[in-house]
Amino acid sequence: MNIGKKLKIFGGIAIALFLGFAVFKMVSAVTTMDPTNHWAWNDQIGWIDFYSTNNANVYYDRLEGYASSSVGYIALNCNTTPNGDVCSGDAGNWKIINTAGTLSGWAWNDQIGWISFNCSDRSICATSNYSVTIDSNGYFNGWAWNDLAGWISFNCGNSGTNGCTSPGVNYKVINSWAPFALTGWLTSSTYDTCEEDGAAFDSIVYTGTKPAGTAVYFQFATSNSSDGPWSYAGPDGTSGTYYNPAGSGIPVVITDTQHNNKRYFRYKIFIETDVGRQSSPTVTGVRIVWVP
Repeated sequence: MNIGKKLKIFGGIAIALFLGFAVFKMVSAVTTMDPTNHWAWNDQIGWIDFYSTNNANVYYDRLEGYASSSVGYIALNCNTTPNGDVCSGDAGNWKIINTAGTLSGWAWNDQIGWISFNCSDRSICATSNYSVTIDSNGYFNGWAWNDLAGWISFNCGNSGTNGCTSPGVNYKVINSWAPFALTGWLTSSTYDTCEEDGAAFDSIVYTGTKPAGTAVYFQFATSNSSDGPWSYAGPDGTSGTYYNPAGSGIPVVITDTQHNNKRYFRYKIFIETDVGRQSSPTVTGVRIVWVP
């Protein structure tokens, strides 16, 4: 970099890139549970079916609907019981809460009562550290607890590596929701530095918001022709890496020397939600700094 020359700043036209998520209170007519793998097990009441009622659903922040069993329906949320919305009743506002794939809170059955999905519900994690979780493939894992019936298993794998084969039965609960971040991206227009001999690109900086657990990152491409070709790359010059600014207004240095002495450039910007898909970053502007 020739520090005797003035840095030039490209002020990108303001862009706003959003991943929006709304919370709807509803009873779905179609379950998110897998039509084949939808069974949990308890030694006292036997199989618990999360599919046949056609309304058991997993959302990013909660479960809704109810499952069926030999002792009757097991409601997962007070707003979607077999008797409708009972959240204003004597039992209060209860449900199974989904926090990025870790479940907590209470389900209800008229015969056996409350079912806890997490030791934190009962403040006993120091002595009995149990929970029900959903992995990145949508598989339920772990145990729930009921004072009368005991442990409820959501996956035969809970019993150990051979629990699903011999001498056990291959059962599990799978659904279409899984805890992973959603990513959106935008590719910029082609920009001209107006430097006939090309420019030395210095840094990228964006303005916007980046809530905890979310991400904003870039790839950069340059060419001596306004028609490209365009090869988007990160710091090591490959498509497998990214420029990751620490936050809004904090520049990240463009280190790849393949961009030196190029006249035209583009960038690709990525934004990523948190794994629970409750928060999304926003980008309102992008600046590229270069030396002529």
